[in-house]
Amino acid sequence: MTNTSAFDAPLTIDPDAVLVVIDVQKGFEEYAVWGERDNPEAEQRIGELIEVWQATGRPIVVVQHSAPGSPLEPGTPGYELKDFVAAVEPALHITKTVNSAFYGTPDLHAWLQERGARQVVTTGIITNVCVETTCRMAGNLGYDAVFPVDAMHAFDLTGPDGVTVPAAELARATVTVLHAMQFAKVVTTAAVAEAAKTGGPAVVSWS
Repeated sequence: MTNTSAFDAPLTIDPDAVLVVIDVQKGFEEYAVWGERDNPEAEQRIGELIEVWQATGRPIVVVQHSAPGSPLEPGTPGYELKDFVAAVEPALHITKTVNSAFYGTPDLHAWLQERGARQVVTTGIITNVCVETTCRMAGNLGYDAVFPVDAMHAFDLTGPDGVTVPAAELARATVTVLHAMQFAKVVTTAAVAEAAKTGGPAVVSWS
């Protein structure tokens, strides 16, 4: 499959585009459990997107993962949202127990359909797990899925061969597949913010 112009064209952000902020929870700061992470600026970038969405009156969905027996166990400090996300008054708050926000409660797909929303911007933690899975499903369900890669982070993972793959490499593989196989528009926070603020197209710069 080859890329089409729709995936390489300047980015536009709909007036009612939905920002889905996924699993930005304090339990992910337990690096002894999760391992090394990439992108130390992820939280700053997520915060920038939240600020733009609030300033322009666009809807924000906040997603929270429930995983008993892990640092994300309900009722523990790790389950709590990081402070800058906890301060958000979301249009919808979803709890989930699996990777995709589309399999949470309330039903994200039904809510988006009721609003008539067509564009979904995904951000949060973990790049190649819950953010990617939600983004893939958004694309499969027919939404214009937008993936601002610098507004999320991954962790190192060890494969069945015992080899540990660094978080940055896992993130690169994720965005390569999402782009090349046309699951989503892989972009930057700066491009999303510019397009959302101006109402016009923004060119994605990787420099």
